[in-house]
Amino acid sequence: MAELLLGPVLRHVDRTSATVWVETDAPCVVTVACEDGVAEAATWKVFGHHYVLVVLEGLTPGRSREYRVLLDGRVCWPQENSTQPPSVVRTASDEGEAERDLNVVFGSCRWSSPPSTEEGEERRMDPDALDTLARRLMRSPDEPLPDALLLLGDQVYADETSRAMQNQLARRRDLSKAPGPQIADFEEYTLLYHESWSDPQIRWLLSTVPSAMIFDDHDVIDDWNTSHAWRTDMAATDWWSERIAGALASYWIYQHLGNLDPAALARDELFAAVRAAAPGEDVGPLLHEFALRADAEAEGKATTRWSFRRDFGRTRLLMIDSRAGRVLTGDGRAMIGADELAWITEQADEGGYDHLLIGTSLPWLLPHGIHDLESWNEALCAGARGPRVAEWSERLRRAGDLEHWAAFRESFAALSALLGRIALHGPRSGGPVPATVCVLSGDVHHVYAAEVHWLVPGEGPRAGDDPGESARVYQLTCSPVHNSVPPAIRIGFRFGWGRIATRLGHVLARHARLSPLPVEWTKLGGPWFGNHLMTLTLRGRRADLSLERAEGGRRGRAAHLRRVGRAALREQ
Repeated sequence: MAELLLGPVLRHVDRTSATVWVETDAPCVVTVACEDGVAEAATWKVFGHHYVLVVLEGLTPGRSREYRVLLDGRVCWPQENSTQPPSVVRTASDEGEAERDLNVVFGSCRWSSPPSTEEGEERRMDPDALDTLARRLMRSPDEPLPDALLLLGDQVYADETSRAMQNQLARRRDLSKAPGPQIADFEEYTLLYHESWSDPQIRWLLSTVPSAMIFDDHDVIDDWNTSHAWRTDMAATDWWSERIAGALASYWIYQHLGNLDPAALARDELFAAVRAAAPGEDVGPLLHEFALRADAEAEGKATTRWSFRRDFGRTRLLMIDSRAGRVLTGDGRAMIGADELAWITEQADEGGYDHLLIGTSLPWLLPHGIHDLESWNEALCAGARGPRVAEWSERLRRAGDLEHWAAFRESFAALSALLGRIALHGPRSGGPVPATVCVLSGDVHHVYAAEVHWLVPGEGPRAGDDPGESARVYQLTCSPVHNSVPPAIRIGFRFGWGRIATRLGHVLARHARLSPLPVEWTKLGGPWFGNHLMTLTLRGRRADLSLERAEGGRRGRAAHLRRVGRAALREQ
């Protein structure tokens, strides 16, 4: 008799459909049932593990309804004697979207252990902001649930495992041999996801708030795809192939599939092949081959797209893959390839939205001094000051994690030009200029908000332009959700935002003979440190931002979220 191992996880929800992800401990038929819809699907097998993504269709728009999960006809969710609130699916309305708030919660970098409400034996850190949000929502049934949860990278830490995880790994292999206490293969990734998602509060939250996710480096390994030289070094090891295969295969299962809407799922050839497998057939080798092929695409023409689009009424989210989709060949370097940029442009140019959200795990705009440092380093690595300096600069790039958009300057300029055009002129298909363009990011273990203006005439809105004639453009960065921030990092980022660092950055830019940036940005708030979540509240063409920090959780104090910042990004 099959049992529910992980999930249900509510993923894509629109006006009439929803997708629900589940992992079980044996093959079975999984049914998701609610008062206005029922759907079922058979699990598929991957290296002995059993998964399913059930697609509910034909739902009534604008309603909230409880749902159940049945395995071979037996109710397994909600769990027997559960004291948690019911899990629900809330579909979008046919009309009247401008009359209600859309609440989008986002953040990144969630290290799942130790438990958020206990003092950690390995790290001394504040409570898990996501866990704390879940507890508050469970205690407050009258508080509106978020309409979407955007997780912007580092959902799991494959290269920084907990002691409990290391104990499990040690029962499988010798941790004195590479990759040591890090995750080695698909089987160990399944353990990592269970550690991260099986916490009761997180499990309930993911069952009732639709989520969208994208990876960052720690989902795989620190500095993942930082340069062509890095890829060459990793390929020379005897363990990397299994690591990257396990990382991308498990990401496809646990995170990527749920990002897609029913139409995209129907077009996905790999998903069709997995579902078409004969009963009992293990499709692990198929996913292993796919993962290795997807990883190799950084060295040539990409055919795998991890980026995706999701619409929430008149708000559009374009989630950009800024890790696996990089082009890192001996003579070329880009954060996103030409095909990927064309896809992003096509999605942005299809009108019908009031707000454009660009999700990218790595910030588009960094503290000014750090931004110029990364661009300077890229130029030196490319030989701007000779081969000896280039070799030293590559070591600096890896040691300092200098591989954000600023370190892929051509891609930075291309994204800046696109966002500026959309903000000033609107989508090419017609329709109004959006009210806001917000770039949502994480990764850098501090929180800040910055407003953007263009310096190049015709490229985008400039300071002093009539705000009613163009979109307001922002970089919104929220990291971490649950991690520690060492004092040295705090000092470094505070310095990076200061005037001295900005001036030093200008000196470095001149040293590397860099062309002037097309944009400038003004910090509105930050840097803040600690475990945070940001919430965008959108209604019509109005946009508000709030920031909450997780506190307490020690010496008998209950963990709670304290609002530390609020701003109106765009008035009605």
